[in-house]
Amino acid sequence: VHPKTGDDLALQGEQLDDTLQRRFIEAAVKKVSVYSDPDVYLGRCSEEVTEELLDRLIRAGVLGIEIYSSAAFIGVRGTYEDLTNRRDWSVQPTLAGDVVDPKTGEVLADKGDEFTPELFAALKERRVRDALVFTGGPRGESPLIKNTLAKDPTKGERDALNNIYSLVRPGEAPNIETAREALDRLFFKANRYDLGRVGRHKVNHRLRDIYRLLKFDVPTADTTVLAPSDFVAIVRCLIELHEGRGYTDDIDHLGNRRVRSIGELIANQFSIGLSRMARLVRERMSINSDPDKMSIDDLVNARTVSAVIQAFFGSSQLSQFMDQTNPLAELTHKRRLSALGPGGLSRERAGFEVRDVHYSHYGRMCPIETPEGPNIGLITSMTTFSRLNELGFLETPYRRVIEGKVTDEVVWLSASDEEDYAVAQANAPLNPDGSFVRELILCRHRDDYPLLPAEDIEFMDVAPAQLVAVSPALIPFLEHDDANRALMGSNMQRQAVPLLFPEAPLVGTGLEEKAAADSGAVVVAKRSGTVQKVTAEEIVIDTGAVRGKAADAPLARLSQYDRYSLKKFWRTNQDTAINQRPIVETGQKVKEGQVLADGAATDHGALALGRNVTVAFMPWYGHNFEDAIVISEALVKDDAFTSVHIQEMELHVRDTKRGTEEVTAEIPNVAEEALVNLDERGIIRIGASVKTGDILVGKITPKGETELSPEEKLLTAIFGEKAKDVKDSSLRVSPGVEGTVIDVKIFSRHIDDPLLEREHGDRIGKLRESEREEIGRIVEARDEELRVVLEGQTVALFLKRGTIEALLKEGKKLSKSALSDLDFGELDLSTIKVKNAAASEKARNIIDEARRRVERIRERTEEAIDRVFQADELSPGVVQLVKVYLAEKRKISVGDKMAGRHGNKGIIARVVPEEDLPIMPNGDPVDIVLNPLGVPSRMNVGQVLETHLGWAAAQLGFRAQTPVFHGATEHEIGALLKLGGALWAGRFLAPAVDVPDFDSTDVQSLVTSIRKVGDSFQPSKNGHPEGLGRSLDAYLGLKDKTASALIKALSAYVVSVARAVSSATTAPKLKEAGWPAASAISGKGAIKRGLDAAVVELMLKAGLKPGGKMRLRDGRTGQPFEADVTVGVIYMMKLSHLVDDKIHARSIGPYSLVTQQPLAGKAQFGGQRFGEMEVWALEAYGAAYTLQEMLTVKSDDVSGRSRTYEAIVKGENMPKPGVPESFNVLVKELQALGLSVTLGSNESDSIFED
Repeated sequence: VHPKTGDDLALQGEQLDDTLQRRFIEAAVKKVSVYSDPDVYLGRCSEEVTEELLDRLIRAGVLGIEIYSSAAFIGVRGTYEDLTNRRDWSVQPTLAGDVVDPKTGEVLADKGDEFTPELFAALKERRVRDALVFTGGPRGESPLIKNTLAKDPTKGERDALNNIYSLVRPGEAPNIETAREALDRLFFKANRYDLGRVGRHKVNHRLRDIYRLLKFDVPTADTTVLAPSDFVAIVRCLIELHEGRGYTDDIDHLGNRRVRSIGELIANQFSIGLSRMARLVRERMSINSDPDKMSIDDLVNARTVSAVIQAFFGSSQLSQFMDQTNPLAELTHKRRLSALGPGGLSRERAGFEVRDVHYSHYGRMCPIETPEGPNIGLITSMTTFSRLNELGFLETPYRRVIEGKVTDEVVWLSASDEEDYAVAQANAPLNPDGSFVRELILCRHRDDYPLLPAEDIEFMDVAPAQLVAVSPALIPFLEHDDANRALMGSNMQRQAVPLLFPEAPLVGTGLEEKAAADSGAVVVAKRSGTVQKVTAEEIVIDTGAVRGKAADAPLARLSQYDRYSLKKFWRTNQDTAINQRPIVETGQKVKEGQVLADGAATDHGALALGRNVTVAFMPWYGHNFEDAIVISEALVKDDAFTSVHIQEMELHVRDTKRGTEEVTAEIPNVAEEALVNLDERGIIRIGASVKTGDILVGKITPKGETELSPEEKLLTAIFGEKAKDVKDSSLRVSPGVEGTVIDVKIFSRHIDDPLLEREHGDRIGKLRESEREEIGRIVEARDEELRVVLEGQTVALFLKRGTIEALLKEGKKLSKSALSDLDFGELDLSTIKVKNAAASEKARNIIDEARRRVERIRERTEEAIDRVFQADELSPGVVQLVKVYLAEKRKISVGDKMAGRHGNKGIIARVVPEEDLPIMPNGDPVDIVLNPLGVPSRMNVGQVLETHLGWAAAQLGFRAQTPVFHGATEHEIGALLKLGGALWAGRFLAPAVDVPDFDSTDVQSLVTSIRKVGDSFQPSKNGHPEGLGRSLDAYLGLKDKTASALIKALSAYVVSVARAVSSATTAPKLKEAGWPAASAISGKGAIKRGLDAAVVELMLKAGLKPGGKMRLRDGRTGQPFEADVTVGVIYMMKLSHLVDDKIHARSIGPYSLVTQQPLAGKAQFGGQRFGEMEVWALEAYGAAYTLQEMLTVKSDDVSGRSRTYEAIVKGENMPKPGVPESFNVLVKELQALGLSVTLGSNESDSIFED
């Protein structure tokens, strides 16, 4: 406040600048201070400003005007302190600025000097009233600031700005304002230095504690440029780190890694494209001086933007060819995260830390699903529940815990948000009211796993599967598998080939339906209704009458039908087939979300990547050594693992220097039989069965023109061009391929290409047929609605179509029967009129709407027909392109790769006749024999548990769902094994006895009851020593009615079987007949013990152990094997590493130019590498001549191999091999190094010829 006038000179919080200082000097205000404690307030504003009041204000540090000094930038405000009464000089402050004598202008002390008592006395003597000192921050003194001040040559703001300007720009600033603007532009203007929303979020999050400490306002999310307070906070943060306080950032924490989604990547490309376009526009404007002659078309070229976008989709590392092997592969590929690509890491530079699993990945990034090779840890997957927030950070859902009780409120947290909270596991036991059962609960807090009381827990996981991605979440008993094998299992599920007859797994995780629906493989009902029509290509659902406002609209009836078109034998990117099959029937009621049609690798709406097969874990004559697999011939016969593959074969017709190639059926030197399946154009007919070497498309290429002899000229004159010299370059079926032609597509540069005539006709015919169908539906709906509107009305005007003659007389009443007989096609609908104006208006609206819709359909069809006649865009030099699609049925065969879901993979070594395979006691052979040594060292015990539970599920007729980390327990599997074993034994020993009809509800109630029994283990409740889990006697007297009825039915069945087998009717006789345990429970209503013993007794009589093992017999000899074998049902998949794609042999073929060795690989029709180890093998056999052939005439002895070929053709003896070309290459390389190398013997001449 002005000391005299009382006007406000400055407001609290205002920054002290030059003009403000001038105002203070003019008003003779002695001193103002920075506030050190804003809560203390001395004096009132209305008091007269005296020296005494100012002194009081200064001492309290009230006025609150920030001193603009270097100290202020370091997050510690310089404060004025009255030192006249200071007694304690133990902490000596440091001068934050030079001290100048007010009278003479002499510098008495430099900035950075210590403020000693001597200096204080000297200043007092010179009557210096004030000196700005730095006394250290609220947390004690930092030598960093003192040292910085000592070294800083600047004397104030002006110097600092000039210094910064000279660093950024050459030369000095013309004035202080220019320097200030330069600094502003550098850091505080959005177009130069924009943090973006993400940058601001990260800065605020990192510096939030320091903002709080310094009592700064936190910048809002919209403030995307730096503020001065950010610099203060950042410097303070760095000082704290230097002094050992605060924390350093973890570069691998997901709070510091964000996902750049496709939208952002395309936006970046658009930005690049638009900036290029802007540059071009500027250049063109500068060249074109006359603005009147300029048009937008001259300036703007949209190609610049579209070229960038096309380049991004065509060649970016992140724009990938979709993996469509099966629906799971497609779903996973769309949820993939990559650390590679532009702006990311490279494989070579990525270290172990980046690839490793981090605690912040929990629920966001899957720790299991990642490739095995050089990309391990760099390419990962999003977990089942994770999502991206608007800033690109991964979030995962948690249930909120309030005062120790778990609520149903779901909160999504990013990795940095989660840092402050403790999170309980999803399977922590809860009471019905949501409170925790246990006093201390195992939690996660950052990278620690503490046991905490319920009050300290803020969140709880939503489900155990939230830790992993979709693929691992489909592996039952994942928790019993080693992580490496789980990784292989996850990756191999994505390679499973869709089978012709897929089967959903008996042991699943409950996620199969969701995965199939979300992948888009199945057709799902949009609305509830009744199935009106089902064909192989279309499903129509009648959703019922239209209700509400929509019912009043004309042709409302059309919207009550939902139509679903099915994909029939579509080819995927990986050559597998997509074929959708309806699973509903006409008249069936369906609900919204219900599956209407199965797709590739689905079974009644559930993902079905393989088949359930009966497995025995045992060695079989050494044929399943080292992960090899032995399978039954029955699997081949029944097409259990047969799959359909569709291959696309292309033929390019080019314009060559010697003339244009031609598609034709007249191919030189080809027998008539080879052309039998070609049409007159030379293209294979659809439906033809073809094998290796068959012609698919006939094509001739002109040879080089030679001077014609007089005879040839005469032939050309008589027969025309046909006599010209051409060679056969037809498209033939590749080696090892057989199949049926299912489609042919032809593309051409020329609209009037004769090849396309039939193609155009077919396509137009289909379009016209579709048009007719759609118009027919509209006409039918129109006529029905008109009948409803016109019923009971009186005719005013009904003219015949195209005439002025009345079809119905005026005044005729329209009855229901008359309308049903009336053909509206004969009427002139534009003139239709009844006496009732409202009815006429309604009829008019219906007719107009129908006409509009018909016109729209016709326009659409005409546009489609126009597109048919447009020329195709082909590669340069290509005139025509013909694509032939071959469908091939591949049965499973030796050399195919198979795998389970637990990383248990192998190659089929033998397909054995079913009668030779191991036989179960009931006479059934197993389907597949796996080596038991594949389990212990791999530590994937999940496959054994799956085998046991699969066996029980197959016997009891239910599908098990055992979610990951929350699956079936040992007790549940043990009880179901005994239950299933009893039924299996009963069917085998006494087929005449009626088997109890247990359904999935009964089994579910039993499993629920088992869970309630708890883990109390009394000795009497132990089961058979070879069994799994506890005794069945533990479940006698269950409270659940369904479960207890099941137990009762089981005990009655066991007794019935025992009686049927022994022909004994009473208990004593049963005992004598060798059934003591069955005797003990027979005839009793409610038993308290003995059920387990009776069930085990029955199983043992049938040759089945309670732990799921049995003594098998050898199918070849009929003798039993030495030991019991684990037998059960396992889910096996056929992977896309098929032997048909890999098997390859070469006779003659292309060679490499320099080395003259055959090329490598099947695609190049290359040879097989005869490597170092193969050479050792031949050396070990002493096969010297074979070895010499391998290294010379069969490889790169150029002259030798042609002489050998000649000798074979003529039937002569083999010539002597020459020198391999690779040796010549070596000699030439040595000569290139300046070494004179010649090859000779005993100092004789070189054997090389000049």
